Amino acid sequence: MASGDDARWMRLALSLGARGLGRVWPNPAVGCVIVKAGRVLGRGWTRDGGRPHAETVALAQAGQGARGATAYVSLEPCNHHGQTPPCAQALIDAGVARVVVALTDPDPRVAGGGLARLRAAGIEVVTDVCTAEARVAHAGFLTRVTQGRPMLTLKLATSLDGRIATATGESRWITGPDARHHVHAMRARHDAVLVGAGTARADDPSLTVRGFGTVRQPVRVVVSRRLDLPVDSALMRSARAVPVWLCHGPDAPDAARAIWDAAGGVRLEVAAGFGGQLDLAAVMQALGAAGLTRVFCEGGGTLAAGLLACDLVDEMAVMSAGIALGAEGTPAVGAMGIAALDEAPRFALRDVHRLGGDVISLWGHVAGRRDPAP
Repeated sequence: MASGDDARWMRLALSLGARGLGRVWPNPAVGCVIVKAGRVLGRGWTRDGGRPHAETVALAQAGQGARGATAYVSLEPCNHHGQTPPCAQALIDAGVARVVVALTDPDPRVAGGGLARLRAAGIEVVTDVCTAEARVAHAGFLTRVTQGRPMLTLKLATSLDGRIATATGESRWITGPDARHHVHAMRARHDAVLVGAGTARADDPSLTVRGFGTVRQPVRVVVSRRLDLPVDSALMRSARAVPVWLCHGPDAPDAARAIWDAAGGVRLEVAAGFGGQLDLAAVMQALGAAGLTRVFCEGGGTLAAGLLACDLVDEMAVMSAGIALGAEGTPAVGAMGIAALDEAPRFALRDVHRLGGDVISLWGHVAGRRDPAP
């Protein structure tokens, strides 16, 4: 049975786990707290690359004090031998008396098995504490396990009238320095940054995290059916230092493939969809199969429209600057062929706040969004 303090300690475990976002894929970013008599004896979160796991870190810190204590874990402890022993067994061996879990792990290798092992050892198990918060915290991992693709956040930095560039293509900078700094923080919390070929050609972006010291850099992913990208780009020059993945079609020229192979890029060939363009659902499945759990898409408008049309966007981060560019400017989202409002993707507002002179609004995907609004 849950106690009055369980939610308090679980929120601490969730906050610890968040430190691993963007750093632990393909594993979930789990947090763990060991508590006895109201005192925290150990705390941990899954470390870079997915190991050691949060429970292992917290138990090592608690030492012998873990015997008879309560362990708060933001996701069901694993029950299988991978590159590390099962965390459920580690909790048993440490002698904890009680384990409180926010969420059952849907991974078929776990899926209740960790909880069953704990109960079989005589440990009291409490589940579903702070479940809603845990679903948000583990959204990327859960999406990959249940849908085979990573969670996708679409970022748009626009004028007040929804433009991302002037008619001549000028876009630096629509938003201010605070908003741009925030974008780097968001990149750091994702496993990968995704752009389309048009953005890669027009902006020559590096797509790295800057301004936060030494951090684990996200994978840079470019969607380019024919790999028609500049050969002297920032991405190509840095491909051996920070991973660059190229999602391309079966018709990509052999010469372009060889150039990227020599530069250290990783190619993911995916099927073509309607009209010969890449099947974006297949792209996301390929990224999920490669282990990614959280992807941050930064454009451009054609890719954004395609992802929205395919119902692949889980959340949107819209940064709005106090400037108007007019109808001749480049729209943030390309054509989607929507004829009626009930066909449009719908999102629910989660949060809004200022970033210097700009505003960021965060929107979550609405399930059943294609149904007519009441």
